[in-house]
Amino acid sequence: MSARGLIIGAPRSGSGKTSVTIGILRALARRGLSVGGAKSGPDYIDPGFHHAATGRPGVNLDSWAMSPALLNALAANATSQADMIVLESAMGLFDGIPGAPGRSGSAADLARLYGLPVLLVLDVSGQSQTAAAIAKGFATYDPQVRIAGVVLNRLGSERHLRLAGEAIEAIGLPVVGAVMRDTALALPERHLGLVQAGEHADLMAHLDRLADMAERSLGLEAIMALMTPLAPQGIDFSDALPPPGQRIALAQDAAFTFVYPHVAAHWRKAGAEIVPFSPLADETPRDDCDTCWLPGGYPELHAGTLAAAQNFRAGMRAFAATRPVHGECGGFMTLGETLVDADGETHEMLGLLGHSTSFARRKMNLGYRQATLLADCPLGQKGMLVRGHEFHYAQVVSHGSDEKLAALADGQGNPLGAAGGRRGHVSGTFFHAIARG
Repeated sequence: MSARGLIIGAPRSGSGKTSVTIGILRALARRGLSVGGAKSGPDYIDPGFHHAATGRPGVNLDSWAMSPALLNALAANATSQADMIVLESAMGLFDGIPGAPGRSGSAADLARLYGLPVLLVLDVSGQSQTAAAIAKGFATYDPQVRIAGVVLNRLGSERHLRLAGEAIEAIGLPVVGAVMRDTALALPERHLGLVQAGEHADLMAHLDRLADMAERSLGLEAIMALMTPLAPQGIDFSDALPPPGQRIALAQDAAFTFVYPHVAAHWRKAGAEIVPFSPLADETPRDDCDTCWLPGGYPELHAGTLAAAQNFRAGMRAFAATRPVHGECGGFMTLGETLVDADGETHEMLGLLGHSTSFARRKMNLGYRQATLLADCPLGQKGMLVRGHEFHYAQVVSHGSDEKLAALADGQGNPLGAAGGRRGHVSGTFFHAIARG
């Protein structure tokens, strides 16, 4: 028997699809069923909630950043670990970027590619029968994307449910869930999205509240009946990012958390060992490691602690004198000379690269990135094309004099200029690498 799956989609972010997805995953896992979560696009936070809800690693499936071969390999790996896959859309179901067919980054690409049905989550606050017009638009917009059922979210009353539900069922779509307004179901957010799963002191209690909601308000048997076989073909990981070393010292704590699950999993699959350490606990990369990786996260929230971590700072300088060090986004900020926090206070960083960044002067930077490496580094060899994603509010306020690491373009190939930095064994970029181009 092959695994079965479906996609949870919505018209936009904020419709409640994450709560519905986590509720379904946790409820099915509590029943002892073999279920796994997946996320379309480059969001690295939601897979952590999927993992916590099911006990199985989450995975990103990104049709823009990943070649079709790698996408199939990751999807096939997910189906080998669970009998059911619930795939959560990023943003709206059809949201992506213009590009080659099937390579927009949208969840709709995955619906077409794998023939997966879509469960549409509609926030019906402030409307009733009009929800049927929205649902009909989704059902007819693309004949290759099948809307199989609807969940009505943020209902105000039984009358509200009756008006919206009867209108939707009159156009031939089943309503398989009705969730009343409940602020207790909301997940806390901050400037880069949801507060991460690992930072919730009462995480499992909240996941169980969402599962209770799913048991109470969703037709779980009907939702499982909507699932169809998910059977990707081919196991080809040749476009996965190669491990940057044999033994990788990985910064891992509340300041450094953003590592794509599929990236770390492939490093291990390729035979590398990952050795975590905590800069916030003033730890250093272990001396028997041959590479150090500072991932993204929230150093801007912990800048004072990082600046005072003298053991960490000395250990990083000693490590970088002889071995490669790479930083992504928050890691890149930490490698620089200084970081200005939200209150305008300047904190000394590692000084292994010459730039300085500010979180006080905020500007959102968001989008896919194509990077051609200008030199060998832990991301790959000179000339290699890397696809990734950038999402941050901090800005570079002083560029320093380091050589640039990559020639950057946006997701549609429009040049953005040279970016990142490199000096000796140290390199860094604001974008998160996802796969080889």
